Amino acid sequence: MNHISIDTITELQRQLTINWHQHEPMVTHNGLLGLVEANHLNNFCLWHEEDRARRSDMGFEYVFHAKRAIDKHNQERNNYMERIDEFITKLAPSTPSGCPLHTETPGMIIDRLSIMTLKQYHIEEETLRTDVDAAHTLKCQQRLSLITQQLNDLKESLQDFINQILSGKRAFRVYYQLKMYNDPTLNPEIYKQTKSS
Repeated sequence: MNHISIDTITELQRQLTINWHQHEPMVTHNGLLGLVEANHLNNFCLWHEEDRARRSDMGFEYVFHAKRAIDKHNQERNNYMERIDEFITKLAPSTPSGCPLHTETPGMIIDRLSIMTLKQYHIEEETLRTDVDAAHTLKCQQRLSLITQQLNDLKESLQDFINQILSGKRAFRVYYQLKMYNDPTLNPEIYKQTKSS
């Protein structure tokens, strides 16, 4: 049986979050960890573009470009969730008839862990601010504790799920997002505009 360590995946996400706030983000791994890293990179970029999109002092053009970047990174984030699932599917044994089907896939859960890791990093930053009052710090400390517990719960649950997949006791299907709004042949707002111009 192949082994996938969720501890390794979450530690990679944690380290990348720290490193990418200090250095230019890039994907350096191959295989499953490379896919995890690429998914996390898109979530990392999404996080900061979402912050930028909420500024009210930079004008329409600034927010427009942030929204376009959000759209691009969100599509890529979903693509990498699917690729993670495809990778894990190839490691799994043939699924026996009647094996329970899990509707949330490993790629979806790894994506959730990625977002929670970013949330953990940024809420911890808030606990270290010196320009806020004690109530703000306490609220952020309480949130940090809750996020950390949720992250640990999810990590343990995913490891159990992965172990069941690799031992043939549980199955999942790759759920392709099949998003329509980024495809100019499927988005009526785009293809109608093209025909009328």
